[in-house]
Amino acid sequence: MKLDKNKISNLLLILAAIVILFTPVGFHLKVFVNRVLSFSPTEIKSEDQEVITNYRWQLISNDGETFNFEEEKGKVVVLNIWATWCPPCVAEMPSFQKLYDDYADKVTFLFVAHDEKEKVTAFLTKKGYTLPVYYENSTTPVEFEARSIPITFVVSKTGQIVVSETGAADWNSDAIRVSLDALLAE
Repeated sequence: MKLDKNKISNLLLILAAIVILFTPVGFHLKVFVNRVLSFSPTEIKSEDQEVITNYRWQLISNDGETFNFEEEKGKVVVLNIWATWCPPCVAEMPSFQKLYDDYADKVTFLFVAHDEKEKVTAFLTKKGYTLPVYYENSTTPVEFEARSIPITFVVSKTGQIVVSETGAADWNSDAIRVSLDALLAE
């Protein structure tokens, strides 16, 4: 059987697809591509912003402590719903860490993991992330329900969802910092 250039090209393409789809190399490539293609999230027009009506949401921290979302009413909140198996989620974590490092004392950050605690802890340790991770312990408020992850919400002191971003984004951008500063000044 003689292989011509077209057959060799097709075999290489199939091999590359298998590597991308079914190996860890593919996962890391997807993370890289998502990181490169991430843009700054944008604010929702004020007339289209939803207001949180239900703050009753119980979370459990990665350390096992109970967290009541109701206590964050009146504060600026950055809420990210993610998982370690999700390439876009992993792609945006470095930018979140940088934002968290600068705003942790001013803004409430909640990283709600849809994953096994052991995997999340190993991921955070391996990457050196200090992000505050939580797990759901009650029904998610309807305003935060999502069909896909990652999804991130920025909530104002008055409970308005100012940003609702699905997919990987650059959370360490100047634009999001300006938005947070404005929300904190309200």
